[in-house]
Amino acid sequence: MTEFDARRFPHLEQMIHLNHAAVAPWPAATRDAVKRFADENADLGSTHYPTWLKLEQQLRRQLAELINAPSAADIALVKNTSEALSFVAYGLEWQVGHNIVSSDQEFPSNRIVWESLGQFGVEFREADLSSGTNPEEALFARVDRNTRMITISSIQYASGLRMDLECIGRFCRENGILFCVDAIQSIGAVQFDAQAIKADFVMADGHKWMLGPEGLGLFYCRPEIRDQLRLTQYGWHMVDPLGNYSYKDWTVAKTARRFECGSPNMVAIHALQASIQLLLETGMERVEERLLDNTRYLCERLEAMHGVELLTNTDVKRYGGIVTFTAGDKDEAVFEALQQRNVLCALRGGGIRFSPHFYTPKGQLDEALGVVAKGV
Repeated sequence: MTEFDARRFPHLEQMIHLNHAAVAPWPAATRDAVKRFADENADLGSTHYPTWLKLEQQLRRQLAELINAPSAADIALVKNTSEALSFVAYGLEWQVGHNIVSSDQEFPSNRIVWESLGQFGVEFREADLSSGTNPEEALFARVDRNTRMITISSIQYASGLRMDLECIGRFCRENGILFCVDAIQSIGAVQFDAQAIKADFVMADGHKWMLGPEGLGLFYCRPEIRDQLRLTQYGWHMVDPLGNYSYKDWTVAKTARRFECGSPNMVAIHALQASIQLLLETGMERVEERLLDNTRYLCERLEAMHGVELLTNTDVKRYGGIVTFTAGDKDEAVFEALQQRNVLCALRGGGIRFSPHFYTPKGQLDEALGVVAKGV
């Protein structure tokens, strides 16, 4: 694949898409997979449903490979990150006085659900990640003997700060604390290893860096603690034996399928499978290398630009694919100029957020930077 291969990424000929941290454009392979599925469904109905189920299992295996889960049986296909977070929040047994430690930079998905547990006497604590030079220590400073969980975004959606997940996971395991990772800004962008970071729970939507559709994501629960989560949804799809609709002595599935109460989202499964296959064929090591190179390039150019303040940490271990900067009181005008030039980005975190992917050409980054330079 060449850097400018618009056959694989058709939008490259139409626009400059620097908004993968929000909603990514589909690759051509994903578009084509959905078209084939739609045509097949329209022409033949569910004739090939067994084949669709095989594709679903293939997607589970691919997702397990993508995050280094022990097995495909540890991957649940869920609607979104928020649903998976709710499985954890309302599946665990809480006691009055328990607390959950997180940060003050979380996307609302990883805040609201924990705040809702206040009705049961559970405290949600936010560490100030910008108060010092070590954001992990800021988290640990909020921990006490009543802390049940640390929940954190792997990369913060607004600032782009990349957390040291191995450090946090090690701390949690040593102190008997559960570790929950909202990995939506990492998976598909940088290499991710659920086992190496000692995560108990990992969740992410497929519509950002995984280049898939909205409405389908993954939920990983460490198999050793899966039984700790009380189920809050029941249906035909999460029981054993699966498919025996008249069987009355059913049991809850031992695998992650227990979190999937009803029918799968087959359209989204076809789409996400094609997107993940593209990432795995490219190789996540190469994806990460190219993405971080794009991030580094943006940071260097923006830091050298008069009238611009870079808000993203430039330590090589502290960024992923997100670059946020501010032009002060000119932010809205610069943002509008970018939109008019077909540069898709976002206003986030007190500035303008760029989020290119591994395939984004340097020439497009230069065009976007030129619009910023002209606006400041």
